[in-house]
Amino acid sequence: MSKAKLTFLGTGTSQGVPMIGCGCDVCRSRDPRDKRLRASAFVEYEGMRILIDAGPDFRQQMLRAGISHLDAILLTHNHKDHTGGLDDIRAFNYLEKRASEIYCEKYVEDSLRLEYSYAFAEKKYPGAPEWHVHNIDENPFTLMCGGPYEVLSWEPGKGYIHTMAGENDPVRKATVIPIRGMHYKLPVLGYRFGNIAYCTDMNFIPEEEFAKLEGLDHFIINCVKYGKHISHYSLEEAVAVAQRVGAKHSWLTHLSHQLPTYNELASELPEGILPAYDGLVIE
Repeated sequence: MSKAKLTFLGTGTSQGVPMIGCGCDVCRSRDPRDKRLRASAFVEYEGMRILIDAGPDFRQQMLRAGISHLDAILLTHNHKDHTGGLDDIRAFNYLEKRASEIYCEKYVEDSLRLEYSYAFAEKKYPGAPEWHVHNIDENPFTLMCGGPYEVLSWEPGKGYIHTMAGENDPVRKATVIPIRGMHYKLPVLGYRFGNIAYCTDMNFIPEEEFAKLEGLDHFIINCVKYGKHISHYSLEEAVAVAQRVGAKHSWLTHLSHQLPTYNELASELPEGILPAYDGLVIE
């Protein structure tokens, strides 16, 4: 089984931790593990550098982690806390002179076309984000890097001029296995990269999808609070799913301030299951 390396860029829920205006013990905690940006992860797999979700904290996450190159961006769904930072891809476009490769479901692309209409315009505003969008579903797909690509050459006053290059560049490939889940009534995708699977913003995984989660070293599952939630796993439900999957190590992400501090939460969890935190690296 291929090995992957995953860095948690953000492990917080949609409002992050601390939450604006809140004075609870978690939001006032001085433990850096209780400072949680919006959920996102950086995966290094088969020689590729892959981002899962680009929420409102995208710019800060890239700077904090020192990430200067992305081969692909995989989106789990279309909610703003997972797509709200996509405009900042412009920095990669400008420095690398290439469009960014985005993989998502068709309904997510449709949403992006509404929210970021200027990025899809036939006549773009100079400097608008440059994206290539690839539609995927719950079936395995291949990420491809190398080979022919568009070069973006900046012309002042006009924007990018597109030319082709790299016809003789070697092509690299990696297979990614999407995991179908439901976020209330919204279909979402998690992703498996070799020995690691990442599933956020779910409160239901269909029975047939569990076969994709067998034999993992690391399983990441969302958990927003104690007790039932309309669209996320509760702590109790997340633990039950993690125990069923049976990975060597399981990690909780998308955590809200309604759960206790890192140390308190870690002390409550069964062996083999821990809260993730921003900056944690697993492989």
